[in-house]
Amino acid sequence: MGFASLFMDISSELIHSLLPLFMVGTLGASMVAVGLVEGIAEATASITKVFSGALSDYLGKRKWLMVLGYGMAALTKPIFPLAHSMGWVMAARFIDRIGKGIRGAPRDALVADIAPPHMRGAAYGLRQSLDSVGALAGPLLAVLLMLWLADNLRLAMWFSVIPAVICVVLLAIWVRDPEKPAGEARANGKRLHWSSVKELPLQYWLIVLIGAVFTLARFSEAFLVLRAQSMGVAMALVPIVMVVMNIVYAAGAYPAGAASDRMQPRTLMLLGLALLVAADVVLALAPNVWMVYVGSALWGLHMAVTQGLLSKLVADRAPQSLLGTAFGMFNLVSGVAMLAASLIAGWLWDAHGPSLTFWAGAGFAGVTALALLLAPGTRGQPAA
Repeated sequence: MGFASLFMDISSELIHSLLPLFMVGTLGASMVAVGLVEGIAEATASITKVFSGALSDYLGKRKWLMVLGYGMAALTKPIFPLAHSMGWVMAARFIDRIGKGIRGAPRDALVADIAPPHMRGAAYGLRQSLDSVGALAGPLLAVLLMLWLADNLRLAMWFSVIPAVICVVLLAIWVRDPEKPAGEARANGKRLHWSSVKELPLQYWLIVLIGAVFTLARFSEAFLVLRAQSMGVAMALVPIVMVVMNIVYAAGAYPAGAASDRMQPRTLMLLGLALLVAADVVLALAPNVWMVYVGSALWGLHMAVTQGLLSKLVADRAPQSLLGTAFGMFNLVSGVAMLAASLIAGWLWDAHGPSLTFWAGAGFAGVTALALLLAPGTRGQPAA
């Protein structure tokens, strides 16, 4: 699953590191339009995760839902270079994110199914680390292609099809659902109902709330690309900002995930928020592109510290029979928050410029940290 994530992220991040430039430069979109496209895309993925997660609990099988989701994402890759209007881009992002929604919750639940409970943090960190290697390779490939192809955005985006196909083949051939006792696979059939949500405990919903507020502070990474462009970076070199972010993200995700098996969750979450505040402040004040790279590195470090941790906390606090549903609801709420965050970021950028956009992100992160400090129920228990 980690290597499948790696290849799909090579494909997706090649597209995503060029797409903001394509939307603004080629299609003439505003920053609000960019925020709307990115926000709706992530919200769509999150809504879909609710249903795919619950369905995977009901079926007791997760693999083929993952293959379907990754397959849909692969099918959208040719649409981006063919797009001649924002409507085409919106449609491609919409279908791509439906695919992400279909695969996301079953994949996260399958990690929990496979990994020993005392190593869940490390397992999520490992998958996220491989995912981040792909997210590093994608923008790096975009830079090389743009230099080779003389800034031909459309032709560069066509190369995203190859790793997407490799991802689907890997999953279809080598990933398997864990064996279950006879009769257990459909034992939860009665749970394919909204009433199942009521069985999720209060501690789980507290994690959902924290994740949502956290997401408000962390808008779409498309704005990192646009921040680099605003500093006058040559178009072919703009994706380097994503390369820098993902080098740090990939290097830090597994150690941070392993640390979450031993440390207090709140300590790591506060560290992640502090890193996000630092990233936003650096990006707001950046006098040159080198400081944009520093801010992007801090952004990647905060992602490494927090993303695997949030998945571990959801897995630890949800019943085993409702893991897919739990991840689906978590991602639904986070996706709605991402839509709001990206719209706010786009509006602030258009109205007041990039600096205020990142100052607002720092403010949201500070409020989240304060709420976390005042909420004693988030302390959690250290791993045995």
